[in-house]
Amino acid sequence: MSLGKEYITSVIKRLKYYKELGDKTFDQLSNDEDLHFRPNDESNSIAQMIQHMAGNMISRWTDLLTTDGEKKWRDRDAEFEINDTGRQALKAYWEKGWDCCLSTLEGLCEDDLLKTIHIRGEALLVVDAINRQLAHYPYHVGQIIYLAKIIQNEQWTSLSIPKGRSKQFNTGMKDKPSWNSRPGSNK
Repeated sequence: MSLGKEYITSVIKRLKYYKELGDKTFDQLSNDEDLHFRPNDESNSIAQMIQHMAGNMISRWTDLLTTDGEKKWRDRDAEFEINDTGRQALKAYWEKGWDCCLSTLEGLCEDDLLKTIHIRGEALLVVDAINRQLAHYPYHVGQIIYLAKIIQNEQWTSLSIPKGRSKQFNTGMKDKPSWNSRPGSNK
C-alpha cells in the first residue's frame, strides 16, 4: 500500500475511534438536561459542542476539493448558542456531521492529498487540512467526555483503561497473539 493510501486509512481509523468515544459517552448520559449542563457561564455544554463539531464537519467536508471550507451558509456563532435541542436531534446532527466527514475521506485518493484547498480564504494542502481536523475533533470529544465524567461522577464507566489498572491491561495485551506480530515487529 502506498503512503498516501495508508495515511487516509489511518486518519479514517483514528476519527472513527473518536466518534466511537463520543457515542459511548452519549450512551452514559440519561437525559436531555445532561447534554445541556454547563459548569459555568463561560463553558460550553455537550449540546453546544455537538452543534459546533457537526457544523464544522458539514462545512469543511462538503465539496472539500472545490469550495472554501467555511461555507457562507454556516452560522458558527449559532452553534454555541444555548438552546433546548433534544437528544434525538443532537444525535442526528452528530451523525450527519460524521457521515459527511468520513464519506468524504473515504472518497479521497492519494493524489488529492497534495491539492490546495481553502478554509476562510487560507490556502492549505488537503493533507494539512486533514491534520487540522484530526487535532480539532479529538479536542472537542475530550471536552465532551470530561463534562460527562463530571455529570456521571461515580456512575461513569471508563472508556479506556480504568485508573489503577494499567499493569493489568498491559499484561493482557502482551498475552494477545497480535502484540508480537504487528507490522514492523522483529518477532
